Amino acid sequence: MRIVELEFDELTRRLEPGLEESSFTVPDLWVVSAERARGSTGSDIPSRLGAIIVARGSEHASDPPRWCDVVASSADELDDMIAMIARSPRASTMLCQVLRQSPNRLIDDGLLLESAVYSTLQTGPEFGSWRSRRPPRRRLVDAEPVIVERDGARLMITLNRPEVHNALNSAMRDALIEAYRLVALDASIELVEVRGRGPSFSSGGDLDEFGSFVDPASAHLVRLHASLAHHLAVIAHRVHVAVHGVALGSGIELPAFAARVTASSNTEIGLPELGIGLIPGAGGTVSIPRRIGRHRTAWLALSGRRIDATTAMNWGLIDAVEEPAGPVDTS
Repeated sequence: MRIVELEFDELTRRLEPGLEESSFTVPDLWVVSAERARGSTGSDIPSRLGAIIVARGSEHASDPPRWCDVVASSADELDDMIAMIARSPRASTMLCQVLRQSPNRLIDDGLLLESAVYSTLQTGPEFGSWRSRRPPRRRLVDAEPVIVERDGARLMITLNRPEVHNALNSAMRDALIEAYRLVALDASIELVEVRGRGPSFSSGGDLDEFGSFVDPASAHLVRLHASLAHHLAVIAHRVHVAVHGVALGSGIELPAFAARVTASSNTEIGLPELGIGLIPGAGGTVSIPRRIGRHRTAWLALSGRRIDATTAMNWGLIDAVEEPAGPVDTS
């Protein structure tokens, strides 16, 4: 990876149509001082650009510069981003390319693009290196990965894999899709409440199932056919998700579709997928930018950092900090 310090005028020249420069094998990281570009909106980034553009020295404002992919407000944040991009340069670049299109896509179009990129990366060297260091383990089949209970017009859905922090596996995904399909067909269900049993809402996708398909085409088609994000988005206006503990990867990507998301004060939220050579693959490149914009979405992924519930609420990723109505079952 080549790190290039650019003046804003030079960046503007490089972003002119037909003049953008980049390497498509090992991406450049372009670092531009946000202070020197203050007051100038600059050009939008071409989606195909193979470089990642960081605005250095700016706060995480709600209206960050259009001309950058992500904002690094401190030297430590920039160092974290450099380390992540160096670790997974292809995945990092492809994430930024996907996010650049996020404001203009319909939900299903966004899910289609995300799935295609995610499936491609599962055959790439970055994910392959991670998978070789962490071979999948066999686990017992869960008797009831999701608990569904109805009380009048309210449907309560509880993630029920507490021993693995409710890691999302195919059995849990299928059970959730079945529940969401039921809601779509039954207008008498006015409210769907989703929460997790145990110490965490969800630690994200079950790592033992990552990369289990033999080819990217099959993985892509299965992911679209069994898209939990699609089924949740259809009924999102009736859904309230309450997260607690850790909400990582799919554990925040899916809740972000819901009309209302609350978090307990102990919640930690993050997007760790780049660390294993992938991009968010549970709808996060669609749902999260709709709540906090593409720049903050990129910050979560490229920095590898977690945010607390207060920050998430200030950003708009959750709607309120609320403690559970009753004690959380940690068994």
